[in-house]
Amino acid sequence: MKVTVFGSGYVGLVTGACFAEAGNNVICVDIDAGKVARLQQGEIPIHEPGLDDLVRRNQDKGRLRFTTSAEEGVAHGLFQFIAVGTPPEEDGSADLSHVLAVAETIGRHMSEYRVVVDK
Repeated sequence: MKVTVFGSGYVGLVTGACFAEAGNNVICVDIDAGKVARLQQGEIPIHEPGLDDLVRRNQDKGRLRFTTSAEEGVAHGLFQFIAVGTPPEEDGSADLSHVLAVAETIGRHMSEYRVVVDK
């Protein structure tokens, strides 16, 4: 199964690596080009026990890739997971602006059916 995960932080990176470990072909999309470059080199920007081995193993098997191209990500996966930050607003509610921006991006680049999943 082809899966796209938008966001490569604590939620997105772990989700993408686990989907790849289960045998899926995964692309993680992130707007931070520096982070994507480091991930492509096998550098893990967060600490999660065992994650570095999981990411490297699945990169080596060709099941896990990283990109800054939203268009590539939308074209890739039937399933589009939105796993971007939702920092708190001043009133304590979640700031959904990043989630909505990704949803709009997916809609703009879709050329066929996609299942969009929000964290």
